[in-house]
Amino acid sequence: MFVWSKLSSEKWSDAWEERFAGNPDLSLVITAVPGRTTIRVEAYAEKRSTVTAIHKMFGGSVREVKSRNWAALSSEPLPPIQVRGKLVVCSARNAADLKKAQALHPGRQIIAIPADMAFGTGHHATTATVLRMLVDAAAPHQDRPWKMADLGCGSGILAIAAAKLGASKVWGCDFDPKAVEVSQENAVRNGTPDIKFTETDILKWKAREQYDIVIANIFYDILEAGFPQICRAIRPGGTLMVSGILKSQAEPCLAVATTLGVRWDRIVTKGKWVSASGTLAF
Repeated sequence: MFVWSKLSSEKWSDAWEERFAGNPDLSLVITAVPGRTTIRVEAYAEKRSTVTAIHKMFGGSVREVKSRNWAALSSEPLPPIQVRGKLVVCSARNAADLKKAQALHPGRQIIAIPADMAFGTGHHATTATVLRMLVDAAAPHQDRPWKMADLGCGSGILAIAAAKLGASKVWGCDFDPKAVEVSQENAVRNGTPDIKFTETDILKWKAREQYDIVIANIFYDILEAGFPQICRAIRPGGTLMVSGILKSQAEPCLAVATTLGVRWDRIVTKGKWVSASGTLAF
């Protein structure tokens, strides 16, 4: 067995948890010490290549450990996610796996996100909730072209879902260049190569067009600071979805968007996470 480890600020604990959620090849351990502001993040895997890939993305260190406790640390692969009878998210890696998944789920759009990408497989509460919201929001647009923007694309799963649901134009961005690379790979894997992904800092971004649906699954403090620009990217009457917000952060965070004309139609709490969907009223 092998382990990747890295010291991190305590405030990023939930972000690490979300980033590695749903990866059956990893067991994540986050250790906090009372009185300290740093945490140790560790990811255990059976193969060196798995943790080496994480090391290339995030730095830290890799070491080999005794494997006798691997069974206790590992978990069974998570099942495919079925969303509103429209989408199925699975870990298919190649054309053969995709064909098999399609045969198992006829009449549904398949989204393949290999678990070892470590950028979100859809199993985390935030992504799963937004996927359901996206299916609902896309339904009224089926009789005309519509556009979607995915801010903080991660693995590209939400942008790919929008393309599968009929969006005529999809743009995704992330501050992390590796996330952009992974999103592009996943777009090709899923037959949606026309999605454009860019490396973008939301706090420096200037919206140049408006979208029918904008999704921002990013840290609450970035949301609060970025809401003015984010709202400029939504057409009047368009939809904004946000996620990645802790319950303790939700009320003041969402209030910022309210002052900018967003009417929150739906707020969903899953465990300690909050996701919300609203309409730009003016």
